[in-house]
Amino acid sequence: MFNFRSPSFKRLGLNCDELTVTELIDLMLKEPRLIRRPVVRVDKKVYFGADAKVLVDVLK
Repeated sequence: MFNFRSPSFKRLGLNCDELTVTELIDLMLKEPRLIRRPVVRVDKKVYFGADAKVLVDVLK
């Protein structure tokens, strides 16, 4: 769900292993670009990221 490889995250200079869940949520609220996109919900499952194969299979 969180895009640790994004340029936006790298610019912050944070260590992802040291962040708490609360801190991650706060970061996503302040910087929505840190959320992996697209976000696709099918029934009760949520898929994050642009893996074309997964999205094609899910959306069939």
